[in-house]
Amino acid sequence: MQHPSFADPNDGATPLWIIDQDQVETWKTQLTLDQNAWADANGFSGQLGQVCVLPGDQGIAAVALGAGTVQSRRRRRFGVVSGYAKIPAGSYALAHDAAPDVAQELALGWLLSEYRFDRYASQSAAKAKLVCPAGVDAKRSLAMAAGEYLTRDLINTPSSDMGPSELETATRALADAFGAALKVIQGDDLLAQNFPMIHTVGRASNRAPRLLDMTWGDTGPTVTLVGKGVCFDTGGLNIKPAGSMGLMKKDMGGAAHVLGLAHMIMATQMPVRLRVLIPAVENSISSNAYRPQDILTSRKGLTVEINNTDAEGRLVLADALALADETPPDLMICMATLTGAARVAVGPDLAPYYTDDEALNAAIVAGATQMQDPVWRMPFHDPYEAMIEPGIADLDNAPKGGFAGSITAALFLRRFVTSTDRFVHFDCYGWQPAAAPARPKGGAGQGTRALFDAIPKVLGL
Repeated sequence: MQHPSFADPNDGATPLWIIDQDQVETWKTQLTLDQNAWADANGFSGQLGQVCVLPGDQGIAAVALGAGTVQSRRRRRFGVVSGYAKIPAGSYALAHDAAPDVAQELALGWLLSEYRFDRYASQSAAKAKLVCPAGVDAKRSLAMAAGEYLTRDLINTPSSDMGPSELETATRALADAFGAALKVIQGDDLLAQNFPMIHTVGRASNRAPRLLDMTWGDTGPTVTLVGKGVCFDTGGLNIKPAGSMGLMKKDMGGAAHVLGLAHMIMATQMPVRLRVLIPAVENSISSNAYRPQDILTSRKGLTVEINNTDAEGRLVLADALALADETPPDLMICMATLTGAARVAVGPDLAPYYTDDEALNAAIVAGATQMQDPVWRMPFHDPYEAMIEPGIADLDNAPKGGFAGSITAALFLRRFVTSTDRFVHFDCYGWQPAAAPARPKGGAGQGTRALFDAIPKVLGL
């Protein structure tokens, strides 16, 4: 795994200027006449993403990054590093004081821009390094970037190399790195220990299903993370069309998200008792695959009518949430690449989430703004409860009609969390469709930095 890093401040870093569009003329008064002429000749106006390399007697004297206007930055997240790819190789340090939010955005955005997924083909290494700006918590920024790198790596890895066993290996590596404990329940032991829906969804694959249970920390409030680990989703007997199956290597994105968030928590020694639960399965097609109209009995005792085998994520999460609910934590977080309906509602850039806890919601909103990690609250709309009650069983895993698909999935999961209202469910996409500042095309974390910022606030740490 690639590791993010800041430049050594003692390596003779080149000055770096972040210039708002309306401050260009003021900035130019600080330049030499030659540099001023050079900036004019290159048409530097401070537009968002513009880069101006100022020459000096012995190479590069300084680099200016255009920060645009407030409006242009609002339209482009991490806009302050839009020009990262145009910056020459070397080490850079801010040449001026910057507002705390700008310095934080620069530091984190720069680290995230350095990410490369090079497991299968060599990639050009990041060449420009940044000295951590004054006032920015380097350890915290590096932890967030490393957690995001882990999430991206796991999602980007194809299912041929990221099945339930490999997801277990990745979880064990994380546990070993921070002295956490990992318990694994696998195959038919899932039935023996009452995880029937995890077993049912995963039994058709020759890659054994399992429940990963990682614990860390021995003091402080309890935080439980539950992540969907469907390592590939064919749709089961309700097989997906080819266009819908193309990105199903990312259906374990919920697991990738909670492991990335766990890395952030452990790397910063957050004073909590952490538990991570991941039902790791492959939803395959075979003679023993579960069928439409089957009725399953969950760990919690609730019965579930199967009206679509492609709505499998909520089934495996239900058993894991039921286990988490048996030892009620102070905060429970569920993350999953769960529904296409969420993408239709808010598109790929926003992570919708559901919670009944107003303090938790307020902390998430604040964290999302602070960490450039946009999210959007959706409602646990109680009148829709009837839509997930088929009559023949307690619950329906795929209500007909096509309405409110993300909401009904969230309501389904909430039925398995009865011990606490301090519960939040994220319905993430986990994928960046096209390259953007600090976010290359491919696997992407959503909501994890917002949660990392929110957890200590909501728990009073």
